[in-house]
Formats: sequence, structure tokens, C-alpha cells
Amino acid sequence: MELLNTVTMEKARNRLEEVFKDLTLAGEEIPILQALGRIVYEDIKAPINVPDFNRSTVDGYAVIAKDTFGASESLPSFLQKSGEVEMGKPTEISIQSGECCYVPTGGMLPKNSDAVVMVEYTEEMDDDTIFIQTAVAPKDNVLEVGEDITKEQVILKKGHKLRPQDIGVLAGMGFTKIKVFRKLKISILSTGDEIVSPEEETKPGQIKDMNTYSLATAAIQSGCEVVALDVVKDDLQVLEDQLKAFLEISDIILVSGGSSMGTKDVTKDAINAIGEPGVFIHGIAVKPGKPTIVGKINNKAVFGLPGQPVSALVVYQILVNHLVKVLYSDESSIPYLLGELTVNIASAPGREHYVMVKIAQEKQKTKVYPIHGKSGMLTMMTNSIGYVKIDTNQEGLTKGQEVEVYLF
Repeated sequence: MELLNTVTMEKARNRLEEVFKDLTLAGEEIPILQALGRIVYEDIKAPINVPDFNRSTVDGYAVIAKDTFGASESLPSFLQKSGEVEMGKPTEISIQSGECCYVPTGGMLPKNSDAVVMVEYTEEMDDDTIFIQTAVAPKDNVLEVGEDITKEQVILKKGHKLRPQDIGVLAGMGFTKIKVFRKLKISILSTGDEIVSPEEETKPGQIKDMNTYSLATAAIQSGCEVVALDVVKDDLQVLEDQLKAFLEISDIILVSGGSSMGTKDVTKDAINAIGEPGVFIHGIAVKPGKPTIVGKINNKAVFGLPGQPVSALVVYQILVNHLVKVLYSDESSIPYLLGELTVNIASAPGREHYVMVKIAQEKQKTKVYPIHGKSGMLTMMTNSIGYVKIDTNQEGLTKGQEVEVYLF
């Protein structure tokens, strides 16, 4: 029997990047209201200064700061009121030493003023005289031209995944459309004589299809477009035919099942039969997910993932999603939280070990609980919030150790 020639996860990722370095994605321009979760295609520079006029950050009185030096509640400064600024309108008011001017939050500062005293620290003596009951320094409660964003400053970098606050900033810059990477197109094939669709009634020996759905939604979460789904039997010719069809419409194909070395595990043969260079990785030193396959056909990526649901999803998160991020120029790290491990976890050295976990808040501490079970158990997926990683040269993790929980 042929044995798997395993490589480390680090080598697998490096090889993946090298093999697909020429796979580039085009950009497309879309309205900003459709851009949530999309990936910025090129650095975006500010077309204007923000703010583009000196403005107040509070309701209060614009002053020349030195006129307030030494002011207090018991010994206030007396300033002459020279008018009021109207919100949303430019002002031609210019104050001199000994004068102040009312300005609302966001309002334009009068000429010569360099600070604002909050209205809470002022009192009107009469229509023309204001008591200033605290001292302010120059620039207090003021945003100057370009202090937030300067014109031509890069506000969003290529590869940035757009969030609601980013959309707001773009709107504030005057953008109505933005150029983003076109979505990677992913197709998913689940293989197995025993697999039936969720709506079908199972017979003895059959199981309902899970992987197609968990992998599809994981791909959507990664910012990809799922263009095709199918379940095929363990038949080499049928698998070849479906792979050929999916290659016409996809950038990446995920094949769930058929990656081990059993008599019906035909994914490797199907990939190699279609085109060059074919399979370049078969076996990664990880648990779960050792029999993972990675191939290339016509500059398209084909992944053979384990058929076990937990293994398939873990390999997607740590390997397939890595390629997705590389192709999108996304350098952001996978989100994680820190917690205290509640039990020892043993692991054999020589492989990366990924352990599903859940967390709980106990006595103001985040406690991390491993979820035990075999890789085909559904509850391991539904009960877990993420995973902890045991590195290749570690023999395990110890109770009480602080660990990083990478979130699904």
C-alpha cells in the first residue's frame, strides 16, 4: 500500500503560495452599500482633509486660549461675547483678545480662536458678557484642518476587509463606489456511496450530507462565492467528469472525502488524470486532517479534504482559508481570545494538533474546555467556539496554561 508523504503545515502553506503565485484576481467597482465584507482592491487615499475646517468638538465658547489662563470658579475671566456660529454654515466672525463666540458641537471656529471652553464651565452675566470658569490650552476641544485625516493619506489598505465603520468613513470622504476584489468562485463536491442529501430519508448504512453545507458556509464567511455544489458516488470516472465541469466555473474546488488511501479513495487519481501538475501535496502532519490533498489544474486549486466533518472544517480553516487570504492580499490575523486551560491535553510530537474547545466565564476568568470526541461526531462542531493549536514540537498543553483560542 502507498504511504502518505506528509509535510508540515508550514511547508504546505509555503508550497501553496509558491504554486499559486500567478493566480491573480481582478477588481470590480461596486456601490459602498454593497461592499460590507468585501476586500479592498487597492490602497484608498483621502480626497479631502477631515475636517476641512477648524471645528469645535463640544458646545461652548470659542476663545483665544491665553485669555483663559488662571481662570477658575472663584476667579473667572470676563470675556465679551461677539456673536454665535450657526451649525452647518460658514462664519466670518473674527474674535480679538478679550472676546469669545458661542459655537455648537461640530461648528466652524471663528477666526483667531484656538480653543473652546465647554458651556458647562461658563456662565452668562448678561447678553454681552460671559464668565469663563476654567482655563484651556491651545487646541483644547478643537479639531484642526486635517487632524483626523489628511488629503492623500491612505485610509484603507489593499486587502482590508470592509466593516460598517469603514463604509461610514468612505461615505464621509465622498465615495459612493469602491473597487474591491472580485469574489473567489468556489465549488464543492462531497463524495461517498453512503452520502444522501438532507431531505432524503436515510437507509441503514447511509448518512446525510453535512460537509457540503459546512464548507459552503465557511467559504461564504471567507468572502467567496459558492458557484456549485454536488454529491457524487465513489466512482473515478464520475468524479473526473464533475471536476472537469467545475473547473470551467471555479477558482477553487473542494472535494470532501476520498483523500485517504483506501480502495475507494479516488480523489488523487481523479485530479492527476485531468491535468498538470496535478497533486503536489498528499498528506499533512496535522491532527485532524492528515490525508489532505492539494492539487493544481489549469491554474485552479483543488483540495481533497477528509470526509470526517470536523477534519474537513479544520483543514478548511487552517489551509484553504490561508490561500483565500493570500489571493485577497489579506494580511489580517485570525481572531482569537486568551483563556486558561482547564485540563491537560496530550499530543504526539511531530504534527500540529488542533483541538476543538468551548469557553466559559468563571470568577472573571475565561476558562477553556476541550471538546472530546471523534472527528465524525456532530456535537464537536456545534459545541465548539474555536480551536487551540498544539505546535509540532510540543508534547501537549498543561492545565492552567494560558492558550490562544482561534475563533471559527
